[in-house]
Amino acid sequence: MYYIYSRHCRLSQFSMASESKPHALHTGAPYHEDKQASETLVEAYPVTKGSDPPSLSDEFPEGGLAAWITVLGSFLVQFSGFGYATSFGVYQDFYTQHYLTKETSSAISWIGSVNMFLLTSVGLVSGSLYDRGYFYHLMIVGSLLQSFSLFMLSLSKPDQYYQIFLAQGMGSGIAAGLLFVPSTAVTAHYFRRKRTLVLTFVATGSSLGATIHPIMLNHLLNGPLGFSNGVRASAGLITVLLLIACLCMRTRLDSPTTPVNYVAAARKCIRDVPFILMTAAGFLFQIGLYYPMFFFQLDCIQHGISTTFSFYSLVILNASNSVGRVTSGFIAAFTGVPNLTIVATIACGVLNLGFIGLSNLGSAIVLGVIYGYFAGLYIGVWTPLIADLTSDPSELGARMGISFFVSGFGILIGTPIAGALLTSNYIWWIPALFSGVIALAGSMVYIVMRLVLAKGRSKKQRVLESCP
Repeated sequence: MYYIYSRHCRLSQFSMASESKPHALHTGAPYHEDKQASETLVEAYPVTKGSDPPSLSDEFPEGGLAAWITVLGSFLVQFSGFGYATSFGVYQDFYTQHYLTKETSSAISWIGSVNMFLLTSVGLVSGSLYDRGYFYHLMIVGSLLQSFSLFMLSLSKPDQYYQIFLAQGMGSGIAAGLLFVPSTAVTAHYFRRKRTLVLTFVATGSSLGATIHPIMLNHLLNGPLGFSNGVRASAGLITVLLLIACLCMRTRLDSPTTPVNYVAAARKCIRDVPFILMTAAGFLFQIGLYYPMFFFQLDCIQHGISTTFSFYSLVILNASNSVGRVTSGFIAAFTGVPNLTIVATIACGVLNLGFIGLSNLGSAIVLGVIYGYFAGLYIGVWTPLIADLTSDPSELGARMGISFFVSGFGILIGTPIAGALLTSNYIWWIPALFSGVIALAGSMVYIVMRLVLAKGRSKKQRVLESCP
């Protein structure tokens, strides 16, 4: 998974090493025919079992029609997949008040939490298949399944929980999981220097989707079209966008000759204390992370805030979230990724506790804007933090898959627990307190990770300084 990322990282290392020793390579001669160049190559890039040798002929277009059309396709996939999944707060409100009135808030939130869990955890499978050259198969199957699941959702009847759970929770979740990793990884076929900028643009697709979908769904579900026709209209839009995305995206590089061994990578991860702490912290923190995203709109309505504003509450939160994601890279350049992660998680935990005081329009706006921004910062640095703790770039994909899978269980159980604590009497302070405390517990583990990481790096630095 994410083979292209790791491969390009290794090429970058070789490139920098060769630039620092220009005498080591002779212009016009292949590097395998030059002994001195070969020695430099081995020193800069030690070839290990299961990895591809570097190639000086590998060049990145850094643009061009095919590259930017592929980026557009990836943007549309994020808009239709992750962006749609994080709009579940609209469905949570609608199901609770109108469509699944016999079910508890906890049971309803299982639909959204299973969807989000599958979106992240299925990446462990789709990433491995992507490594083996099944990019187009994954995109076509994922797109068809997403379209089919949403149209089946439109056929579900009121108070038929199992129908909605199978269509939206399971079907749509698996589909989004099949699409998420390949559509992101394929952009690295075309970019190296501009990769961070491109990935930031792709990530804004999910943020834009999480902003637009709530507006559209609220007007469709609560308007004259009603649930069935409203969901069909939404499914039609998703189908068209995914069709365009499939027509846009194209691979450029060959698949690796030897895919990453996930079992070996997992065994190595177990002995990596900072990585274990980071994964445990992510699991704890994400139990509380999605509570506002699922319950914010319902919270506003139950507190007597106008229906018009309540329909836009998730829009405000998700728009602020997108700003946080975009600015996270710039801020992390000054603070460092681990430090920014700690700040963002502490802020989210405190703000979760702040939802206890939500009572009027002003408090809803302040909490929505600030929480959305810090949640966006965290989501923006989540993947870079995994990369920061990965010494061997060839293991990056496997480590990302493992971390996403374990942390996904936090997403899976977090909102159902919050819904059970809410009860049918809507006692809001209990789930807010639980989500805030568990998020702060995750931030404390991130702090321990940071201390262990700093101690390890200082020890390594002393060893290097002691060497002659």
